[in-house]
Amino acid sequence: MSFVNDLADFVLLILVALIPALLYLSWIRRAERVGTESWGSLLGAFAYGALFATFVAAILETVIVSVGTSVSQSYPGPEFVFLNGNSPAGAFFLVLVVAPFVEEALKGAGVATRSKLIRRLADGPVLGSSVGLGFGFFETFLYGLGAWVVGGLAAGIALIAIRSVSSVLLHGSSTGMFGYGFARSKLNAGGPGSGSYYLLAVGMHASFNSLASLAAILPFLGIGGVAVDAASLIALAAAIAFAILAIEHVRAIIESADYPALIGSTRYRPAAGRPPSGR
Repeated sequence: MSFVNDLADFVLLILVALIPALLYLSWIRRAERVGTESWGSLLGAFAYGALFATFVAAILETVIVSVGTSVSQSYPGPEFVFLNGNSPAGAFFLVLVVAPFVEEALKGAGVATRSKLIRRLADGPVLGSSVGLGFGFFETFLYGLGAWVVGGLAAGIALIAIRSVSSVLLHGSSTGMFGYGFARSKLNAGGPGSGSYYLLAVGMHASFNSLASLAAILPFLGIGGVAVDAASLIALAAAIAFAILAIEHVRAIIESADYPALIGSTRYRPAAGRPPSGR
């Protein structure tokens, strides 16, 4: 009976993590009103982010931390302390530097390997968001699974709920921005190329992680007590707001990129007596 209950909890955690991510994906997809990507293409990108990018990122980050720890132990000194995965500085270096660079590179690769699906500028951020939302879904499920093991079903669901309005959206928006840059480069649309947008995605990821990690960073800086609790709540709210605004921005970019094609299609109908306006 315990096995059946555990299996039911496991399935429930998957659904609680998966459903919001798929709803976000549908919302992003609807922003592209001309030549909308097929669900098959988007779910394939979603699966790449969820299954391939998540696992490979975990392996690479583990290897990097292991090598860094060995280097810091072989060459003790303050200049290498950030490489020690067993130290607070090493943990912050992983969260604020290693993870953003590794994860955004792997998610971006999912966009690049599907370049044939990018026929118009709006396709890039839609495809990128799909990869990112897949990554965010499975990473969130794994975190929820860990919370379930330690604190039970309620703890797992609570953590998934919080990450579903923060981390999942962040992953979708950061890779969505990379997808936009990649599409600009592929279609010779001008402006910064995919390399610049990769660094933008890394910066978004690192900024979000900084907010999400503030509760752990402050004690490391010698700040404790009530100030940490208050700052943690403010930082959590700021991280959620950051993620929501970022995904809203990506959706606005999709609509803006889609506008030239939309006004030339039979699906565009300006309001009576009002000229069309640009975005």
